Amino acid sequence: MSLEKVISISGKPGLYKLVTQTRGGFVAESLIDKKRISVSVQNNVSVLSEIAIYTLTEEVPLAQVFENIKVKENGEKASVNPKDSKDKLEEYFFSILPEYDEDRVYASDIKKVIQWYNLLQEHKMLDNLVEAEAEATESSEEEA
Repeated sequence: MSLEKVISISGKPGLYKLVTQTRGGFVAESLIDKKRISVSVQNNVSVLSEIAIYTLTEEVPLAQVFENIKVKENGEKASVNPKDSKDKLEEYFFSILPEYDEDRVYASDIKKVIQWYNLLQEHKMLDNLVEAEAEATESSEEEA
């Protein structure tokens, strides 16, 4: 599954899967408890496929960061706990993305990335992620 259908809603924990569009927004299903909620256009929503991590030279798509974690962890959950110390989180992040920009990527961002990775891994949504993202990008470029 591509990250185009996975969202983060500001003020709500976890991640959500887009289910359907409505007149005033859309319906999303929580990956944590499977509850469906109505999300209006006023909510601050981030689509995971549109998120990137700053590095010293470029912005790396979140799908690539997840793939790096997956390779490091052999497809298992992240070996670092999102509640670990800032130093431990930064050390872990350097091991998966050595060029990340320490001034623009905060410990809270690293925590979110690790939490999201673990949640997606738990739901087996990381298989062929980079390929799915590449296909989604190609199809959206062809439409333009």
